[in-house]
This record gives sequence, C-alpha cells and structure tokens, in this order.
Amino acid sequence: MTSPRHAAPDLAQFGYTQELKRTLSFTDLLFYGLIFMVPIAPMAIFGGVFQASGGMIVLAYIVGVIALSFTAASFSQMTKAFPIAGSVYNFASRAIHPSVGFLAGWAILLDYLLVPSLLYLVAAMAMNGIITVVPVWGWLLLFIAVNTVINLTGIRITARVTKIFIVGELIVLAIFLIIGITAIIGGKGNGWGLEPLFNSETFSWSLIFGATSVAVLSFLGFDGIAMLSEENKESANTVGKSMMAALALAGLLFVAQTWVAALLVENPGKLIAEGDGTGTAFYDAAALAGGQWMFYLCAGATALAWGFADAMVAQVATSRLLYAMGRDGALPRFLAKVSRSYSVPYNAILLGSVLAIVLPGSLLIFLENPGDGVAVVGTLINFGAMIAFMTLHVSVVWHFVIKRRSSDLLLHLVSPIIGFVILGFVVWNANLAAQIVGLIWLGVGFVIMLVLLALKRNVSLVGMD
Repeated sequence: MTSPRHAAPDLAQFGYTQELKRTLSFTDLLFYGLIFMVPIAPMAIFGGVFQASGGMIVLAYIVGVIALSFTAASFSQMTKAFPIAGSVYNFASRAIHPSVGFLAGWAILLDYLLVPSLLYLVAAMAMNGIITVVPVWGWLLLFIAVNTVINLTGIRITARVTKIFIVGELIVLAIFLIIGITAIIGGKGNGWGLEPLFNSETFSWSLIFGATSVAVLSFLGFDGIAMLSEENKESANTVGKSMMAALALAGLLFVAQTWVAALLVENPGKLIAEGDGTGTAFYDAAALAGGQWMFYLCAGATALAWGFADAMVAQVATSRLLYAMGRDGALPRFLAKVSRSYSVPYNAILLGSVLAIVLPGSLLIFLENPGDGVAVVGTLINFGAMIAFMTLHVSVVWHFVIKRRSSDLLLHLVSPIIGFVILGFVVWNANLAAQIVGLIWLGVGFVIMLVLLALKRNVSLVGMD
C-alpha cells in the first residue's frame, strides 16, 4: 500500500477530475526528460554554436547548464505547490493571475508548437541526405504518422519506446567518445587544449550569452517533465527531482561530446569565420576521428533521435499544454477531450500533428533551401521558452514570498532572481529577428487575451486559493 508521503497528488484540491492515467515513475520521467533533450542533441547544432561562441562551445553549454539549474529549482518548487498539467501556464495563473498565466502559456506555446516542427524538418532533411530516394516531405510524413499513432495509444507505450531510443543514443555517444578520445591521443585533430572552454583572444560575455541563446535549444525538454504532473504516480516531489536529474545528466553528456568534437575540428578558424552551412561540422569531426562510417553513424543516429524519439515526446508535451489551456477555456475546449480507452488528450495530439506538418511544409514550399529557416526557428523556440521561464521565476517569488511569506529566502527569492537575471541576459543577446518575431507573438497573445476578457471568457481556474 502506498504511504501518503509517496502518494500521487489529488487533483480534487485544485478543482479538477483525474482524467489522465497515472502510470509514470521517477525513472519514466527521467527518461522522458533525457529523450526530450536528446543526449546527442549538440551533434545537430554543433557548428552553429561553435561559430556563435568563437570556438568556446563548452563554455556556452556550461553557462546554459548553470542558467537552467536555477530554472529547474523554480520548477521543482512550483510542481510541489501545483502538481497539475500545464507547467508555467498553470503556475503563473495560480501564483499571480490567470491573465499572466495566459501570456506565459502563450509564450511557451511558441516553444512547444515550433519544437516538433523543427525536429521533424531537421530529421527529414538528414534522412534525405542518407537515403535520397525518399524525398524530404516523405520522411516528414513518416515521422509524424508513426509518432502520432504511438502517442494516441497511451503515455505508457510512449515511455517504453523512449527508453529503447535513449539506450541506442547513449551507445552511439559512447562509441564517438571512445573513438574520438583515442584519435586525439593518437595525434589527430588539434590535440588536447582548453580553447573549447576559454580563449582569452575571443572571449566576451555578450559573445557567450549570444551562443548560449542557441545552445539552450539542446536543453529544452527538461521542463516538459512538468507537463506530465497529472500522469506521475508518485509524490509531487518526484517531478522536480526528475527535472534536476535530467538537466544534470544531459549537461554532463553535452559538455563531454562538444569538448571532444571541438578538439577534432579540422579548421576551427574557418568554421568560426564561415559557419556550418551544411550542418555537418560534428559529423565531419567524427569522420576525422574514425572514418566515414562514423559520419553516417552520428548523422543517422541524430536524424532518428530527432525525428522519432525527441519529436515524439515533444508532441506529448505540446498536447498536454493544449489540453490544460483548453480545459480552462484559455483555448478552445475541444482540446480537453480525453480518450476513454487510452486516457490521452486525442484532439490536442491530432492538432499538434497537423501543426507539425504546416510549418515544415511551408519552409519546403517557400524556401529554396529549407535549412536557412532552421536557425531562425531554433532561436524563436528559445525566445519563447526563456520568456516563459522568466515568468516562472517571478511566479515563485510571488507565490512563496509575497503570498505565503516564506522564510526560505534562498530558495524562494535569491535563486529565482539569479535565474531571472541570467535568462534576461540570454534573451537580450539573442538573434534580433527572433526578438522581433517573439515580441510580435507576445503582442498577438496580448490581443487575444483582451478579446477573451471583452467577451467575458477569461481563463476559469477552479480551486484557486
């Protein structure tokens, strides 16, 4: 029998009925967060981050880990206080005001709507480069169809599939690290050095924070664990612990692989000056270490990881956000419909699948080289997430310090303020186009909120204290 201390939270205290099935353990949530972040995520954006950081790619990832560790701490506090689906949307709604929650949800919606689209497009383009007989749009539809079917059959099946994928990714990563380190010892590449961590000739904080705004894309996903709060079968503390663990493990893996790859870049100066137009900088480094088969191993693993595993869990997170906002009336209520057979929000999943086709399809139609839009979409995703995370930090202070008069100022005041300031620097140094489009997106959300208020259809959160 489960003790009260380790029992899953009761949704009745928040005015909701338990509709989603509670089947996920700490291990399930940890695997979910890791697969969402993708242990080999830096392989796909290595060249872009290397160029943006002036070669100090390891430092950019370390700054990213530090910045998001404060965010993970804030998530941990809020998931204990409000263990319900919706993440930042629900936290800000209940801690501050439903209108603030709507805007926070709208901001992170930019992240969750674009992430699957970006993953599918990158994976489809990569697979087309390996198996050219299948067009990009063919791979795109295949990835989306398979993931949608799996997600419609229930969260338990999704959790099992992600575990298989993460084991495969870790095996590929281990092979790369062993062969890469062996190659460096044998004299290949640039030899051992600290340049990937710090280079006094090119260092500046604006440079590093700008690179971090791109590198953060690799970390986005640990926050998606909070979307599964209503499917967690253990205590409310489990969600926060799994988020911290997933972030720490991913950070360690990211630093290890980018450091080895940076030392294997054949011409670092050229990569910094000209960028990685083909998106193969990491795979080229892998080929230098072990031969062409390493190129195809890393490229193929990245494509499958992004197209199946990562996109699959991204689709889960998107559907849970749409479900939570639909349940409260912040979005159309048909999104809150739950399958009786599989206990999943099927309308939200199907809408997410349709949207995942629209953006990549548009890029394929209107851009001669769809890869040109990948970097901009990536920074847009990061912008939406960073704004939402900054709102999360404000929510922690508002709920615990202002409303609850908490005496734990280190956890409820100092930590959120530090996290807010660091993310503010990241947003300030982000790509200008992403800042403009991101602000336009927030403006549209603000107008929609005003319309809802005018129609007296404001978010109706029940059970608020």
